Amino acid sequence: MTRIGFIGSGKMAQALARGFIASGRVEASNIIASSPKSDVALLEQAKILGINTTHENTEVSHNSDIVFIAVKPPHVSKVASEIASSFRRDQLLVSIALGITIRNIEALLPSKSRVVRVMPNTPAVVGAGASAYSVGSACLDGDSRVVQELLSTVGYAVEVPEVYIDPVTGLSGSGPSYMFAAIEGLADGGVKMGLPRDLSIKLAAHTLLGAAKMVLETGEHPAVLKEEVQSPAGSTIYGIHELERGGMRGLLINAVEAASNRSKNVGDQNLPRQSMYRNTEL
Repeated sequence: MTRIGFIGSGKMAQALARGFIASGRVEASNIIASSPKSDVALLEQAKILGINTTHENTEVSHNSDIVFIAVKPPHVSKVASEIASSFRRDQLLVSIALGITIRNIEALLPSKSRVVRVMPNTPAVVGAGASAYSVGSACLDGDSRVVQELLSTVGYAVEVPEVYIDPVTGLSGSGPSYMFAAIEGLADGGVKMGLPRDLSIKLAAHTLLGAAKMVLETGEHPAVLKEEVQSPAGSTIYGIHELERGGMRGLLINAVEAASNRSKNVGDQNLPRQSMYRNTEL
């Protein structure tokens, strides 16, 4: 069985671990996660899943075939440098850190290290995630398939060129937050018109869920499905008019653009320092 390690044991790491275990793809006993002593609560949560825990990142690296870097961007250079001396050619490193490019991580590891960059999203917690990933030039045949199989345990997964990862971050990485705001707004509208709050939230959430399923399962363009709901002089076209007057589509476009640019900027701000470059031959 593949041994999986997580450096960082926050919500996304735990969501992935839960998916791997539930699918039967990886046994809990073959998963290990680390966090600093200051984050002991995260390790306690991870233990509930039945996985091994440690405070030592090098222990994760030593005992894993696939190492997931699941820390905040400013910590990636430190973590990669910490495990570099023992990182092996037969290991695969998968980074889910915001904005950090494959090349930046490769610069901190032995040359020809196998690196994959992933942008997942939080619905992975409920098995409905949307993940995009890119593989580094040193990856072997089969690495993409392995990552695809692992990520598919928590939802939809697709391989893309790395140039797409920042836009993916702005769209699906940050998108759940936009949709939570949409659910909240729809629910507020229901409350304004007299519906109980709990009912409004449930109706709003199921409405977005149903609309998403229609797009995915019918294969129709969203514009076509939107038109099918609108009857001449009906209530929906009046509602759409208000959304268009408020610039809803333009705001969503702006949100994706802003989040995409932020992802790239975070990566640029956390470039590894020249003195930390490893790139030693294996």
